[in-house]
Amino acid sequence: MRVLVVDDDSTLCQWLSEKLHAHGHSCRLVHDGALALEAIEQEVYDVVLLDRMLPGMDGFSVLRALQGRQHPPVMLLSALDRDIDRVMGLELGAEDYMGKPFNMNELRLRLDIIVGRDKRRSEHSQVLTFADLKVDCLQRSAWRGGKRIELTDKEIKLLMLLMEHPGKVLSRTLLLERVWGYQFDPQTNLIDVHLSKLRAKIDKGFSLPLIRTLRSVGYCLGEVEKR
Repeated sequence: MRVLVVDDDSTLCQWLSEKLHAHGHSCRLVHDGALALEAIEQEVYDVVLLDRMLPGMDGFSVLRALQGRQHPPVMLLSALDRDIDRVMGLELGAEDYMGKPFNMNELRLRLDIIVGRDKRRSEHSQVLTFADLKVDCLQRSAWRGGKRIELTDKEIKLLMLLMEHPGKVLSRTLLLERVWGYQFDPQTNLIDVHLSKLRAKIDKGFSLPLIRTLRSVGYCLGEVEKR
């Protein structure tokens, strides 16, 4: 999993990062609500661990700002663990609410459940569309302009990731982790080779190219979102 950890306690952030990294997950650490929103806009995460009490914009304010926008599932962490706090957090859109102090094994289990639930929701959406491009997630098939496009397993997975996040730049590292499931030498050209083949299949013969390369950054479907 790619986890965004949002907490103003730098010691706790570092401890969480080390524990999650030991189980194969990668983390980004930020310490206030405004930076959390920026991170969610700029990168793709599987889940957000969000502290309730933050300087400036608190956790509830972050949840309110995310309402109506596409974002990863959020688990709230807080020393404020009354029933009224839990209910309010869940009503604002959090997937789960966990009081501090917490058991790390329980936290990891809850994260697994949240991310698994979110992936099942994505699969049930079945069909992704962008412009005249369509992908059936269950059948693992793609069409553009009504024409069927034959793609390999890796190509369809790469295309699905791009279509799930249109307008967002996906880094090579993220694509490697999501599609191949483990880390590679950052200098590898594996992603570039596969994206080159995918682009040839998706964009060849069409006047409007959909897959864009941002040199030294990553890849994007459509125009990059303006921030």
